[in-house]
Amino acid sequence: MSKKLLGIAFFLFLIFGIMAAQPGHAAVAPLEDALSEKSMGKKDAPVTITEYSSLGCSHCAAFHRETLPKIKSKYIDTGKVRLVYNDMPFGTPALAAAALARCGGSDRFFGFIEVLFRSQQQWSSGNDIIGELARVGRFGGLSKNDVQTCLKNQELLKAIAGSADVAVKKHGVQATPTFFINGTKIEGAQPFENFKKVIDEALEKAK
Repeated sequence: MSKKLLGIAFFLFLIFGIMAAQPGHAAVAPLEDALSEKSMGKKDAPVTITEYSSLGCSHCAAFHRETLPKIKSKYIDTGKVRLVYNDMPFGTPALAAAALARCGGSDRFFGFIEVLFRSQQQWSSGNDIIGELARVGRFGGLSKNDVQTCLKNQELLKAIAGSADVAVKKHGVQATPTFFINGTKIEGAQPFENFKKVIDEALEKAK
């Protein structure tokens, strides 16, 4: 196993090892939970970042790897910003990955998408996409049968695709990642400083 794969495996262990210690969580989330809003931060935060991302998008992965941790530390963890994540899957592998993350349930959702972004190359472009996604799912407490059940859930898949269609038609989202910060649109995995400028302006207006 390469050093890169070992690093991903260790990250999987850290993320899902912590989540596995949380009691009372069913393997596959009910549809209502799977389709519920996925957010981090205080509900009454003065600024909301609405994110549209595809788990198969390399620029989205870069945002989650390089920029989001800084936003989380400075703004989300301090109660100033709430981030709402929306699936915008381009292609079947990304749609399957989005469904898998949602099947893990709200408590584990952000852990799932971080792992899926970090292991993107392994599952998004290989010959055994479902097999690779099943490996991620197993670290998160989903059995192979759980993963198969999840990916056969047409109601879930149609709802994710339908939500993405609404984002295109209603909000004009044409590419990923796209963000709206209290209504101000930012496209692409821009550096933290660009987000900071818009967030600070939104915080000032919200006073």
